[in-house]
Amino acid sequence: MGVRRMNCILFLVCCTGFSFGSPTNCDEVRKVFQLRQIGPIKLLPLSPRPGSDLQVCMSRNLTCCTKKMEERYQVAARRDIQNLLQTSSSSLKFLISRNVAAFQETFEVLMKQAENQTNTLLQETYRNMAGQAAGPVRELFTDIGLFLLGSELNVEDLVQRFFDAVFPLVYNHLINPGLSDIAPGYAECVRSSSRELRPFGGAPGVLANQIVRSGVSGKLLLQALHLGIEVINTTDHLQFSRECRRALLKMYYCPHCQGLTQSKPCMGYCLNVMRGCLASMAEIDSHWREFVRSLEGLSARMQGTHDLEQVLLGVHTLLHDAVAHAQKNGPRLSAQVHKLCGPPIRKPAQSVSVQHHSSRESIPLKASVRESGDSLAVRRKEFLNSLRLYRTYYGGLADQLCVSELASGDGLSCWNGADFVKSYTLRVVGNGIKAQTANPEVKVKGADPVINQIIDKLKHINQLLQGKSIPKLGTLDQIETGSGDAEGHYSGDCDDEDGCGGSGGGEMKRNIPRVSKLSPDADSKHRHRHHPHGEDSDTEGRSGSCGRLPTAVWALTLTCLQMLLSW
Repeated sequence: MGVRRMNCILFLVCCTGFSFGSPTNCDEVRKVFQLRQIGPIKLLPLSPRPGSDLQVCMSRNLTCCTKKMEERYQVAARRDIQNLLQTSSSSLKFLISRNVAAFQETFEVLMKQAENQTNTLLQETYRNMAGQAAGPVRELFTDIGLFLLGSELNVEDLVQRFFDAVFPLVYNHLINPGLSDIAPGYAECVRSSSRELRPFGGAPGVLANQIVRSGVSGKLLLQALHLGIEVINTTDHLQFSRECRRALLKMYYCPHCQGLTQSKPCMGYCLNVMRGCLASMAEIDSHWREFVRSLEGLSARMQGTHDLEQVLLGVHTLLHDAVAHAQKNGPRLSAQVHKLCGPPIRKPAQSVSVQHHSSRESIPLKASVRESGDSLAVRRKEFLNSLRLYRTYYGGLADQLCVSELASGDGLSCWNGADFVKSYTLRVVGNGIKAQTANPEVKVKGADPVINQIIDKLKHINQLLQGKSIPKLGTLDQIETGSGDAEGHYSGDCDDEDGCGGSGGGEMKRNIPRVSKLSPDADSKHRHRHHPHGEDSDTEGRSGSCGRLPTAVWALTLTCLQMLLSW
């Protein structure tokens, strides 16, 4: 009986050690290390060893990690998080990028349609001068297009230049027609007198003002969307501080050192780590919300003379009214031109028919018909309806990653940074820089300077979008833009521990569904929907976890306990 009793006691000790002590072998660790391409397999020990040289994944038990492995694990943890950040933002980034391209394409279609409408008006109403007017019309809409796409052109000058070029044609064919066209020198004199005589009344000023009003709104919309992409590029390539990198290593891969290759962090533990690492990013939240609201406000104001589509498609009507005004004042204008330039000097009559025939060929007779789906107003409405879904993106990003990807489900055993437990017992802090003073997992020194820069840009564009900072006539205050990955300037504290290079990673990225932000005081017991785990999923962790012993082992353990109690 003594021998049997001793055997049972030894067996229980083995079970206890099997559950909470050192890993029995490193086979599973080696397999995952190789599968995730974390580093060369030669870095792994052949069997569990003392971990006295480890700096983060320290343990009283034997470990499957070496110092070199710990360094590789830290790089892998940072890479994994950056991949998750880029995956989570990919749909938002695609939404904005796609609409930037769509708005630019719609601008170009509008420009072409407006040019065609103007040429059609001239062809049908003022046929004799239509061919000669095609060049100035083309130049006008080319310049407007350049202005809308960002060139700092003076709109008053380009509009006035167009009407200056049209005045000799109106004078030659409608005010003082003759058997042949006026000579080039006389036409130049008539053109140069346009600004003094103002033959078209206030039409040039009206058109310039409408283009500036609607054009600045259109340019501002595009510029704001480009800044939105820059914000995402900056946060996608966030450089984590040394404290954060160590915390990510501890959460992600330190369990592997104990053989817990399939374990997940406790929800509260994950929230503390991610809210600490993304604290600066959470500071973007209020400014990003205001950015979305400001875009909606700008879109609501883009009506009437602020509606670029309406202004462009009304150019031909304004031109018709301007020419009619000049015709109505023809006698007065003829006398004034005669006074400034003398009597008309004309070309030989034989050149007229050739000129009309050659130039008329290039004039489209009908304006192209656009589908309603190309409407700027329709595109803006659809885009803003989609963008509105992302207004809380930065405020709930840490929570989103933990709930959707990283943390263990409710009721399941989890990693708390030191051991495999039933629940996380430390305080869970809120989002943002100020809340991190009480974070038990990550020390946050202060705001990230690169994130502060992007916040300043958001503040500035929000003021412009809200009309609080008014651009000068025909220009738009420039906001320095460009993606962070283009210049290699990213955020975060950089030290010599593992370099400052950008993230790599060949891991497959997963789609992360959007979730609402969790309460700052949430702990591991809060309720969230998760994908249900099958019974096999509870076998994660080191092969000796007490809650994961095979049924036969448990049966033998209970038998030993009964025997001991009976004695």
